[in-house]
Amino acid sequence: MSDNLYSGKEPEAEIAVFEKKKKLWRNIFLLNLCLSVLLVGFFWVPLKFVQMENFLNSPSVNLPQEGEAPALNPAAVPMPSMENLLITKTVTINASSEKDWAYFDFSRGAVVEIHDPSSLEWDLAFRRGKVISNGGATNKFGKAGLIQMKEDQFDTVNQVPTENYIEDTSTKTETENPVLLKWYKYNYLTHKLSPKKNVYAMRTADSKFAKVQFKSFYCENKETGCIKMQYVYQGNGSNSFEKTALGLASSSPVPAPAPQGL
Repeated sequence: MSDNLYSGKEPEAEIAVFEKKKKLWRNIFLLNLCLSVLLVGFFWVPLKFVQMENFLNSPSVNLPQEGEAPALNPAAVPMPSMENLLITKTVTINASSEKDWAYFDFSRGAVVEIHDPSSLEWDLAFRRGKVISNGGATNKFGKAGLIQMKEDQFDTVNQVPTENYIEDTSTKTETENPVLLKWYKYNYLTHKLSPKKNVYAMRTADSKFAKVQFKSFYCENKETGCIKMQYVYQGNGSNSFEKTALGLASSSPVPAPAPQGL
């Protein structure tokens, strides 16, 4: 017989092959484990973000924050009938440009062409998902500002505060209104924006009042940048949206939180 049968080299070779296979299977197992963790993280983490966002926006934890009005006491403010409220109007603003602002004027109920942004001929300006107002750092001559109301039912807001409105502030590059920084929610699964149900009290550039609620961010062709909003504008200086307030200079004031340091 050959001396190789007794050399012990074949068992050593088999052991080496076994160790290689063992290492290969261990590496495959670790690779599958890493892929599984990545897949779970890719689908599970965004879902939890959405659930957390829904939780934080739910009424049980939706506490008044900076620029937000507290809920009105239904017993203190009797609800008017729908017939006694001013007409709610709806407008869609094409804000799809990434560099040009679309200016909206509540008194005319339309997008207007503005050559001088320091004028009082506009109240809100839109550019993609960004919204600014005609006041504060954006325009020292304008009086526009906003307050986020506690209510999310548009028709239940029959009057708005008369003071403590949050005006625009400066950033390193532009200006912004802190109340409107997060007027929408982002879905991490569908990668789409949807407006929050918030109702905003609006003081216009010339100190009139309106209430606003955003409804959509998408155009008819499903492209982004068309902001649809419903609003009621009171042009006589009253803070009430009841028809009986048309001849009043100002209705009874609505409590509003004192603004905190921005």
